[in-house]
Amino acid sequence: MQFSELLAMDGVREECQLRGTFGFMAFHGGDLEQVTDVIARAAAERAGASYYGVLQPDNLEWHIPSHRVTSDQSPTLAGFLSHVEIVVTVHGYGRAGFFTSLLLGGGNRRLATHLGAAIRSHLPAYTVIDDIDEIPKDLRGMHQDNPVNVPLHSGVQLELPPRVRGSSPMFWDWEGPEPSPHTQRLIDALVECAVTWPG
Repeated sequence: MQFSELLAMDGVREECQLRGTFGFMAFHGGDLEQVTDVIARAAAERAGASYYGVLQPDNLEWHIPSHRVTSDQSPTLAGFLSHVEIVVTVHGYGRAGFFTSLLLGGGNRRLATHLGAAIRSHLPAYTVIDDIDEIPKDLRGMHQDNPVNVPLHSGVQLELPPRVRGSSPMFWDWEGPEPSPHTQRLIDALVECAVTWPG
């Protein structure tokens, strides 16, 4: 399936708010990589940053590889990527041995270091991996066509395990409506990263 075909499917929603030139993205959002759109949207709103998301309904879980999420298939995405200069793309993943590891890939390694420091201060119980060589190759986000690497200064691909998204058994009794405490602290870290980024 092409990205444009996904966008045309019933129940799939494309969201975009243009604010500052720092951006947050969650194009695997909705029921696919759960809570990623909630995190990206909340961080963008609080930081005065721009936001782009694609939300899939609960009866659809089509994973379009990031390097195939391209602006020629979506005028909305094209507008977002031409507006922002730097981005954090928020993803979800699950892998044995990495249940408490947040992976910071993408082409802007200076931003990865900056974001890593913010996350460590807000979520000290988690492992933050911002050394690109320590991130599994398929989760590094280094392909030139990956949206994280398209803006002027590229950005960071943030891969989140289920626990920090509130999707693990640890939070089985969390009723919300706000995100789980760990998710809220992650959002705090993303906001701090954006507002203190020197540009």
